Amino acid sequence: MESGWDYNLRMASAGQSTEQIRQAQDVDAIPTLTWSARPDGSAEFLNRRWLDYTGLSAEEALDWGWTAAVHAEDRDKFMDFWRHLLDSGEAGEIEARLRGCDGDYRWFLFRVEPARDNHGGILKWYGANTDIEDRKRAEALLAAEKRTLEMIANGACLADILERLCETIDAQASKIKSAVMLMDADGMHLRHAAGPRLPKGWVEAITPLKIGPCVGSCGTAASRKRQVIVSDIATDPLWADYRDLALGYGLRAAWSQPLLSKNQEVLGTFCLYYTEPRSASDTDLRLIEGADHIAVIAVEGERSQAKLRQDEEELRRIVDLIPQKIVVLNPGGSVIYANRVALEYTGLSLDEVRAANFRDRVFHPEDVERLREERQKGLSGSVPFENEQRARRKDGKYRWFLIRYNPLIDESGSVIRWYATGTDIEERKQAENKLRQEERELRQLIDFLPQHVLVLDRDGTLLQVNKTMLDYKGLTLEEMKGGGTRERINRDVHPDDLERVQNERRAGLSRGVPFETEKRLLSKDGQFRWFLFRYNPVLNDDGDVVRWFATATDIEDRRQAEDLMRSEAVALREQIDRDSMFEDIVGSSEALRKVLRQVAKVAISDSTVLILGETGTGKELIARAIHKRSSRSERAFIGVNCAAIPTSLIASELFGHEKGAFTGATQRRLGRFEAANGGTIFLDEVGDLPPEIQIALLRVLQEREIERVGSNKAIPVDVRVLAATHRDLDTLVAEGKFRQDLLYRLSVVPIQMPSLRERTDDISVLVDYFIGRLGKKAGKKFRTIDRKTVKLFESCQWPGNVRELQNVIERAVILSEGDTFSVDETWLKRATPRFAGQIVAFNGALQRQEKEMIEAALADSGGRVSGSSGAAARLKIPTRTLDSKIKRLGIIKSRFKKLQGN
Repeated sequence: MESGWDYNLRMASAGQSTEQIRQAQDVDAIPTLTWSARPDGSAEFLNRRWLDYTGLSAEEALDWGWTAAVHAEDRDKFMDFWRHLLDSGEAGEIEARLRGCDGDYRWFLFRVEPARDNHGGILKWYGANTDIEDRKRAEALLAAEKRTLEMIANGACLADILERLCETIDAQASKIKSAVMLMDADGMHLRHAAGPRLPKGWVEAITPLKIGPCVGSCGTAASRKRQVIVSDIATDPLWADYRDLALGYGLRAAWSQPLLSKNQEVLGTFCLYYTEPRSASDTDLRLIEGADHIAVIAVEGERSQAKLRQDEEELRRIVDLIPQKIVVLNPGGSVIYANRVALEYTGLSLDEVRAANFRDRVFHPEDVERLREERQKGLSGSVPFENEQRARRKDGKYRWFLIRYNPLIDESGSVIRWYATGTDIEERKQAENKLRQEERELRQLIDFLPQHVLVLDRDGTLLQVNKTMLDYKGLTLEEMKGGGTRERINRDVHPDDLERVQNERRAGLSRGVPFETEKRLLSKDGQFRWFLFRYNPVLNDDGDVVRWFATATDIEDRRQAEDLMRSEAVALREQIDRDSMFEDIVGSSEALRKVLRQVAKVAISDSTVLILGETGTGKELIARAIHKRSSRSERAFIGVNCAAIPTSLIASELFGHEKGAFTGATQRRLGRFEAANGGTIFLDEVGDLPPEIQIALLRVLQEREIERVGSNKAIPVDVRVLAATHRDLDTLVAEGKFRQDLLYRLSVVPIQMPSLRERTDDISVLVDYFIGRLGKKAGKKFRTIDRKTVKLFESCQWPGNVRELQNVIERAVILSEGDTFSVDETWLKRATPRFAGQIVAFNGALQRQEKEMIEAALADSGGRVSGSSGAAARLKIPTRTLDSKIKRLGIIKSRFKKLQGN
């Protein structure tokens, strides 16, 4: 058989486009029966699953051939529905049976949708068929169970049902000439026409379901006990007494209808037979004389009656054991039946529950009127509904219940019964009342908070504010909500802050995480004050924002203090720019200009700079100049003198530490690198860093992240590193005291600062600068400089460079008298200290003694440094300190291990 895809592939070769081929392939992959039709309703495509299910080929199913697969009983109704859709142009759905390739029919839901062009005209119809056979069977079972409950509630019995059926047929006998015979499984008469009633005690719960035409032999004698007994009475031995009559009149079954128990067991069958007499004179029918039709009900005998009664009793026990309260009502709402749980709860009998004043006796007086209105509205329709009410227990106490009403609807759509179930929700109600009480208490508490509190929905719309905010604004809640969120913000926020606040608020609400913003808020007296707004989201179980809580703290005093500090800082910066050496580079020599040209080039980049030069040449001054001319000039410049920090504290000073990281670490502390984040850090005397800190600094330069002491969490930092030293780093690398890879990272751009000896042209300029600045500070004003002093300054080698020059001038400013500046030439002469040799000798003796003590401790510990029995513990000094001393003194630890081994 050709599939939908094969057919469409063949059609493509006849002119279809590649896009149509691809679309057909996609539709074939859809796991349902799909099809498309032309505007007139004729099929133009059916997918592979549709063709495989029905067993039709594409040629057979196209146009209107597909209708052959629709059940004959459903076809007319289906085609009327299809023509209605074609006329109206609307989408729709209908249920119908579709024949499978095995010949069996299954129920399907047909859904149809039109595809329209830009002008509203229908281009195509698209349909999908969904298998609902299991659903239809489940609905049939459910209907059987509901009808069973209804029959139980009404006290109906099989005998009465059959009797009413017989009476109905007998009443029409004159019109249709029918007769009724009731037969048991053995073919014995239970009733004939207006004969005796059926015996009492038959099962009371049956459900008839139509099974369609049944012509010919539908059963055998071997299957009678639990199967439908429908036979061709002309051949079946069961009807031997009527064989002659059957042969004479050709008795045949026209249609049959089984009688089912609540367990869907077939109890018997109602069959309508008809006769075809061979001639008009053949009218001598004995038992059914004058009948054109014979209605026969054949049911199992007495052996089934006990089992059916047992099923009925079991069903009642099951309903009574259900923990919910169950009540069955008629369409008007009157009680028909209540299960044991409902009766025991109320302490009433079934007759008392059926009484008209039942609800007034059971339900809380405060709920009766509301319930009457809700029930009247719900019972007037045909859809499930529910309400909550308090029901009195037999001890007089009331408890809350959720009552759910579900209708039982017949084939015409009319409600024939209502089933009501009651679920105890007392604990839930108590929890809700407790929550409402807590909300009221919380609202009262919030109203008296000094902070302003706001409640917003997920989109930022104002829902509630506390009394503090209302008093500040001088408005009611309704007035604050009036006009919407945008108008409220435009009205309340200072115009200078409006755009920034709207952007920050919009971004914060969209992220769904806590955020804050500062803004000036208008008060009832027309004044603006600064507030800090903090927004915190409330999330549901799925992590979605359902509410926002915002608090507003008055920070007007803080903002005024910040503005004052900012003004003072600006003034101070201007003063520093004028008076401080660290903000001005004084000099005009070629050596200095060369350095300044390098500074101008390197400042615009983020490269690491290593500033080299003798002590006192102004290396930090150059570092500040680089920072001031960079894009980071508005952020922090943090200077660190690495030589001035104890070795044990330098890691904490640079990288920070966590609380409890070491003795004395009582709280978390941020290091210099975190303080300089976004700005510049200046590492002065970097050549004095210990080896372990050199490793950490190398990681910062490579990975751009740090770790606090006592933590293993990496913290990213964005810091530009400037370093300086007066030491020869190449020599330190050769001696193993400085890492070569760190030197490479630091000296991306090296700058060599000239000594004051190399820029003698700048000495006179520096002298004038220092005299003016230091004289003003000392309250002195000098008109002239002694010539001898000028010659002394120019001839001096200045080993301390600019710093030494500044110190000499400051001393002269303090000691000079009059308005002439001069210095004593002895200040510039350097003599060897009298006790220099003695000090060197003393230091040598100390080192020898220290070395002997360390070697003795190593010998006692077998060369071990750390541990409870190590040399560090014996000397009562830190292990790292002892390691550095061992390296500095050149002690070889391994030889002490050998001594211990001997």
